[in-house]
Amino acid sequence: MSHQNRSAKFQQFQQLHNQSSTFVLPNAWDASSARIFQKSGFKAIGTTSAGIATSLGYSDGENLPFKKMVEVLKSIVNSVNVPVSADIEAGYGTTVEEVIENVRQVILTGAVGINLEDGTGNPNKPILDVSIQVEKIAAIKELSQSLNMPLFVNARTDFYWLNIGNPLFRLDSTLKRVKAYEEAGADCIFIPGVVDIDTIKKFRQETSCPINLLVGSDTPSLDTLSKIGIERISSGSAPFRATITLLKKISEAIMNDGNFKPMIDDVVTYGNLTELLK
Repeated sequence: MSHQNRSAKFQQFQQLHNQSSTFVLPNAWDASSARIFQKSGFKAIGTTSAGIATSLGYSDGENLPFKKMVEVLKSIVNSVNVPVSADIEAGYGTTVEEVIENVRQVILTGAVGINLEDGTGNPNKPILDVSIQVEKIAAIKELSQSLNMPLFVNARTDFYWLNIGNPLFRLDSTLKRVKAYEEAGADCIFIPGVVDIDTIKKFRQETSCPINLLVGSDTPSLDTLSKIGIERISSGSAPFRATITLLKKISEAIMNDGNFKPMIDDVVTYGNLTELLK
């Protein structure tokens, strides 16, 4: 990808966060799902770490070898014309230097954005020290500038996702992270797990940085989020899990009822599949 093309895609992705309404970022796990999202009209695509890992036989949580993740990311980027943002979990590294080298490889795939989370996966210490995460974010922005390859950093904080502490502790801790990550250079703040409207409004009031939420059963409507001023909402692993749910229904219908209807009725034909994925 040329620097000019990359810069244009970065600007397109950045502009989506400046609209008057909330935009939905669907999360793909392979080239086919990415193309279907693009064909449906989405203006940008994210990846889902859970979907990619699970589809390849690994559990989520940086258990998928980084090299494999990069290969899938590259195939997704090459399969679409819209900007792609990569879910790189906590960066696949135990040191800032390791994370920076991994981000360099992600940038070279053509992805123009990343999600970087502060959850550790360690139940004894579930959240990374804020100073280390701030150092990561600042170093990543410095790397992208040195390469002349702009990168949109979506800094994720997991106090709500992991349900840590009481409500007041979660709110205060998240607000501190939001401000620290924004000062470090984050382009957007991702707060998965928060669904309470008053809490969402509080985050909106306390930061000028774009805010990213995650789709869930209790998530406010797009209209409500747009009125609050939330810029972005991600689908996360939900589309992948919905696909797995359909496969489960197909399997159960065949095995339990001798019924093929779930995989025949109202599905894309073989001929249309080729056209759809062109």
